[in-house]
Amino acid sequence: MKTPVKIGYVKRIQKDYSLSFKLQVVEQIESGELDRLSAHLKYDIQARSTISSWLRKYGNFDWENLNIASIDKTPEQRIVELEAKVKLLEKQKARAEYLAERADKKVIIFDMLVNMAEKEYDIEIRKNYKPELSKSSKKNTKKQ
Repeated sequence: MKTPVKIGYVKRIQKDYSLSFKLQVVEQIESGELDRLSAHLKYDIQARSTISSWLRKYGNFDWENLNIASIDKTPEQRIVELEAKVKLLEKQKARAEYLAERADKKVIIFDMLVNMAEKEYDIEIRKNYKPELSKSSKKNTKKQ
């Protein structure tokens, strides 16, 4: 009888790879013999991101000066991109105008409510300080 195979949690341990091994894997990937996934599976490397970091450190590709915009695009592609940006900006502008109008309405309603409360309760809610008063209060705070 076969004993059942228990599948459960297996604790991963950190593997240390030699520099020569890393360089060998990077060379095989850059030459086209392997891709990242096949190198990951073939050499039992723990994570695919490990291989990416090796390629950045030891590879010949210039990762620092990678600029996606530097890739030449056809004029049609550029026009499509710019049209999409224009549509996005128009939506953002419309949203900003809507929010500004809404904020203005809120200010008007708040002002009306304060006026009503002042009349209803016969109290002054808005405080209008005179410049002389605020100067004198500053002088008092300096003396203390």
